Amino acid sequence: MEHKAGYVSIVGNPNVGKSTLMNALIGQHLSIITSKAQTTRHRIMGIVNGEDYQIVYSDTPGLLNPAYKMQEYMMRYIETALQDSDLLLYVVEVKETKHNEKVIQKLKDIHIPLFLIINKIDAATQEQIQSSRLHWEEMLNPQKTFCVSALKQEGLDDLMPAIVEQLPACPPYFPKDELTDRPMRFFVSEIIREKILLFYQKEIPYSVEVEITAYKEKKEITFIDAIIYVERETQKGILLGHKGQAIKTLGTEARLAVENFIGRKAYLSLSIKVQKDWRNNESRLQHFGYGV
Repeated sequence: MEHKAGYVSIVGNPNVGKSTLMNALIGQHLSIITSKAQTTRHRIMGIVNGEDYQIVYSDTPGLLNPAYKMQEYMMRYIETALQDSDLLLYVVEVKETKHNEKVIQKLKDIHIPLFLIINKIDAATQEQIQSSRLHWEEMLNPQKTFCVSALKQEGLDDLMPAIVEQLPACPPYFPKDELTDRPMRFFVSEIIREKILLFYQKEIPYSVEVEITAYKEKKEITFIDAIIYVERETQKGILLGHKGQAIKTLGTEARLAVENFIGRKAYLSLSIKVQKDWRNNESRLQHFGYGV
């Protein structure tokens, strides 16, 4: 039996549901999902294995014009994805009409098979879905188009076999029991950051980075130490909250989510440090894993 394997990158503007689609396709919560834009900062891979295929999905940051060095790194992940993918899934929100002309032209120039994914159809009429389809198909000329609701997992049944059909004949890139190329520490830091995105407003979530400094598995419990970095003292105060109540709530919710993810009890210790302008600091960005 011929084996197929390939890289499938998920790209699109911020807040179109790329991460929701990625998690639905792999059947596991690997990418952050919130209502806020620009939540994905890294290229996150999720691996799906069948008897005769392996799909390596990549969830990439949302397309944007970089405002600081961290976002420049984020856009480099997309450039890499566009270069080494066997198939692109370009995701648009069903009511979305705006586009970046440079991005559209690049998609036309790279000569990689492209599927158009029109997402969030559960919140649209048939007329809106058809209008969106005609608009984007005329612009992108995709190989195939799929209208889906990633959140409700509607319209995905035909997508998976179509993806497999596009894969080249190739042995698996990763062991068949692997779910992702990222270590557990990375996903624990992402879980904590996801809770910060959910619990705090305005600039706080975007000024935060989480570093796991200790991850020790004991017989019945995993001990985790994490540092939350912010850019200003005022942000530290907001994270702590009145008499430390906000950080306590954050810690509890993050610990429960971590336990659910790793499948065992966990002890989570959170601390906060101020690292001024870390999003524009080359050495700090390297330390935090950007560019890796």
